[in-house]
Amino acid sequence: MVTIDKITQKTHNRFVNLYDLDVTHKNGEAAHYYVASRAKSEEELKIRTGENHPDGVIIYSIYGPERDKVVLVRQYRYPIGDFVYEFPAGLVEVGEDYREAAVREMHEETGLTFKPLDVDPMFEEPRFTTVGLTDESCATVYGYAEGKISDRFLEESEVLEIVLADRDEVRRILKEEKVAIMCAYQLMHFLVDEEPFRFLKP
Repeated sequence: MVTIDKITQKTHNRFVNLYDLDVTHKNGEAAHYYVASRAKSEEELKIRTGENHPDGVIIYSIYGPERDKVVLVRQYRYPIGDFVYEFPAGLVEVGEDYREAAVREMHEETGLTFKPLDVDPMFEEPRFTTVGLTDESCATVYGYAEGKISDRFLEESEVLEIVLADRDEVRRILKEEKVAIMCAYQLMHFLVDEEPFRFLKP
C-alpha cells in the first residue's frame, strides 16, 4: 500500500504552490513526490479534504447565427515559451458558482456574452487536468456566445488572441498548431458532429 507520510509546503504564491510529499512506495521504499496545487495551504489540498471542488472552468462555446464557429483563445504560456490554442478558461473565485465563473471569464477574456446550457451535471463534473503533476480540477461549461470581441478586459499579464474558428480553421489548427488536450478532444467532435452539442443530449 502506498502511503503519504508528510506534506511540506515549499512555496506561498497566489495562484499555484509546490508541495513536497514524503511517501512510502508499495515495496516499503521511502521517496519524495512533488505536487503543484492551487491550494493556499496543506489543509486545502485535495489530499487532505477528500473533496473535488473545481479550481477552474473551461468554456466550450459555439458562436454565430449559424452556430458554426467555436470560440478559442491563442494564448502565450510560459511553460512552453510559445502560444497554444485553448478554450477560454479561468479560475473559480472563493464562494463563486462555477457557471457564474464561466460567464465572467468569457467576458473578461473575449468581451463576449456567454449563455450556459442546462445539461446533465455529469457533463460538468470537475475533472482532473494533469493529475500526475497537480491536483487541479476544472469543470467544463457548455453554451453559446454572442456579441463583439474585445480585449479591453484582459489582465496585463494575459497575452492572447481571440479566435472564432469554423471547421476548416479547426482542422488546420489541429494539424498545424499547439493545442491544449482538453480543447483538442472537443475540437475533434466539433469537426465531425453536425450538432456540436449532440453528445450532451440523452
